[in-house]
Amino acid sequence: MLRKLVLAAAALAACVMGSAWGQDVEAGRKKAEACIACHGANGNSPNPAFPILAGQTSRYLYLQLKDFKEGRRSEPQMDPFVKNLSREDMFDLSAFFAAQKPAPNKFKADPAKVAKGKAKADEVLCTMCHLGGFKGQNEIPRVAGQHYEYVVKQMKDFKTAKRTNDAGNMASVSKTLSDQDIDNLAHYLANLD
Repeated sequence: MLRKLVLAAAALAACVMGSAWGQDVEAGRKKAEACIACHGANGNSPNPAFPILAGQTSRYLYLQLKDFKEGRRSEPQMDPFVKNLSREDMFDLSAFFAAQKPAPNKFKADPAKVAKGKAKADEVLCTMCHLGGFKGQNEIPRVAGQHYEYVVKQMKDFKTAKRTNDAGNMASVSKTLSDQDIDNLAHYLANLD
């Protein structure tokens, strides 16, 4: 009886916390209609200039939306979409995209560059933050299967300090990378499931 009572209390707490934090996947689905043009249906962007959002952690997605809204991250194409988002909107959108399954990436990676990219990832300890399989965690993004072009752009933006909303981790690593290292890493990451 006590076990049933504890389980019921935990379920109730989970429901209350979910609604308190505004993480409503179905509300997010409706709100995501404006995102489809760039990020694709269910967050699987067909355009390599825009990131695949499907399968990202909701925490990471929420923080990125918040950073765009508050000017810590800049991308002119995002500005009109984030300026009027409420905190609840950002939570709902994040929950929706996090609940989606990433589609296989159609990028044709060069096997030699994949091997060099894996070696560089091992050398600079990428899995300490992005975890094994590069699936991400909390505020660290999933980069497995991300578009090659998008990965290259983000690493170069971190390297040149155009993008700085990372607490310094990616900036410090990216500064040590050559353009060839970035190319190899992008081949490796785009190649992962």
